[in-house]
Amino acid sequence: MTISGNSLDRQYMKRALALARQAWGKTAPNPMVGAVVVKNGRIVGEGYHHKAGTAHAEVNALNAAGAQAKDATIYVTLEPCSTYGRTPPCTEAIKRSGIRRVVCASEDFNPKHAGNGFDILRDAGIEVKVGVCRKEALELNKAFFSLITRQRPYVLLKMAMTLDGKIATACGDSKWITSSAARSRVQRLRQWCDAIMVGGETVRLDRPALVVREPGTWENQPQKLIYTKMSEDLLRKEYFPGDPTVRAVAPANRNEWLELLTDLGRNNVSALLLEGGGELAGQALQCGIVDEVEFHTAPKLLTGRNSRSVVGGENPLKLAEAINLEKLQVKRAGCDLIISGKVKVED
Repeated sequence: MTISGNSLDRQYMKRALALARQAWGKTAPNPMVGAVVVKNGRIVGEGYHHKAGTAHAEVNALNAAGAQAKDATIYVTLEPCSTYGRTPPCTEAIKRSGIRRVVCASEDFNPKHAGNGFDILRDAGIEVKVGVCRKEALELNKAFFSLITRQRPYVLLKMAMTLDGKIATACGDSKWITSSAARSRVQRLRQWCDAIMVGGETVRLDRPALVVREPGTWENQPQKLIYTKMSEDLLRKEYFPGDPTVRAVAPANRNEWLELLTDLGRNNVSALLLEGGGELAGQALQCGIVDEVEFHTAPKLLTGRNSRSVVGGENPLKLAEAINLEKLQVKRAGCDLIISGKVKVED
């Protein structure tokens, strides 16, 4: 069977995306980027961006390819940078290498780079193809693009619940609703985010550490935000001793939420993970600041009219007030279902 050029481009780009994911949670505020150099149908160099301040993916892949990069194709998941920052522009490295063709998944929305890299490469006589696996590349770096285009973090609401929509008993017992496999998924999300927010009642009842435990050597621990009117001094003394970075926040409406998110963006927070409880979830959803939800659903029925619901907040009067989701995905984590979807922006 003959593989078409388009299929080959997708195959190599998927490899570049897999390389990019190896830096999951380690590159912020930079994006995750992977690159693959291919010559005569064979991969001769690979690389990815390891963390901010280090060499970019293209440079690592070109260094691995060496002289074999001449007249080769490089596949890269994001438009090569064209300006000097902490590292030199990747466009110059590509030009020096003798690369004949550049295949890119997505343009860079950063005004400093947007389209410039492609123009520079084309002016140098290098063939450029854009848009291969673009959807996957945009999803991988949705937090980075949020920070670039909106100057505020991408907000993901993660909740764990029983099949009948409960997160705790009437007295607050909630450990553990979901399986260890689902809790490992939470560790993955904590690696990805720059800040975690939970409600004050969650802190009082569960005393969560709000840290990445898997792996135990994780360096980029997220900032802790507590949705409460409790004083920061009390939070730091009673619940997070020795942690001066804990912050108490209490946005009461959409404008206050946007002010908080903008402040976080100014401090390079590109991804905010909301982990509950129900009142925080309800308030964030009703204020329209959640970009995506991910509900971990256990095959359990808690029952009880006073058991705590997964989402609280003000009571809507009409079904038309429901928040609609799109681009739904359903996955398994052990015995649990993980259902995720983007919050639909209504016209």
